[in-house]
Amino acid sequence: MRFVKQLLAVAAVGLAGGQGGAAVQGNFLLTLVIGAVTAVLAVVVYRWVVRRTEYREPAELGRDGWTGKVSRGMLIGFAMFAAVIANIAFLGGYHVEGWGSPTGALGLLGFMAAAAVTEELLFRGVLFRIIEEKTGTWIALVLTGVVFGAMHLANPDATLWGATAIAIEAGFMLAACYAATRNLWVPIGLHFAWNFAAGGIFSVVVSGNGESKGLLEASMSGPAALSGGDFGPEGSLYAVLGGVVLTVVFLLLAKRRGHIVARRRRTAEVPASATVAQ
Repeated sequence: MRFVKQLLAVAAVGLAGGQGGAAVQGNFLLTLVIGAVTAVLAVVVYRWVVRRTEYREPAELGRDGWTGKVSRGMLIGFAMFAAVIANIAFLGGYHVEGWGSPTGALGLLGFMAAAAVTEELLFRGVLFRIIEEKTGTWIALVLTGVVFGAMHLANPDATLWGATAIAIEAGFMLAACYAATRNLWVPIGLHFAWNFAAGGIFSVVVSGNGESKGLLEASMSGPAALSGGDFGPEGSLYAVLGGVVLTVVFLLLAKRRGHIVARRRRTAEVPASATVAQ
């Protein structure tokens, strides 16, 4: 029951924020404000519902050192996406044509903050964490990664390959990041920086959601295996490779820190009456 309550509570915040953002589409200032409010409210609601349903303080979203953890995640996310773009550009697939839209970037700042926070709370904070308790780290990572990728099939320019790429480079990688750090702040920062770098800085398609208007005016060309096609660079083999590398690094770190949860084995229960009879 706690699973359903936590999922519904955070999803309600995300849905309300999404509806609010859609209602003010085109107004960068309101988009920024609504996105920021949604992100903060999602954190507050998650902490509240975990306390109510699990009778504990949510250490995975603790206040101590949270800014440093978010910053570390952002550094990793930005570096990862910048490396993907740099490799695509090296082969002639990414072209900067001038300056883009600073106001568009500000609007995306709020939108991406709301998306990163709500999705991490839902997929890593609720789904992965609770499933991991029952099945162990490996099964939880695969299951939630596949669900995370499948969710992106609803995007306008989604493809089966794009959803598969997202499952590998983001779903698996972000779950591994949570397993390694055992807090949600680092994956939130990583997720946010990855998305904002894509749409808010490099102005490329994010997860098949159409063109973005960020700080740079840019275009992409070349084969889909290189550029990701209509789905955007997240469908590029470079992004998938980067995600696989980070997933392995995070899992090795989780193993070294003793954070891998083993799968529970069911033990046969011997009735008390049978023991007495013996």
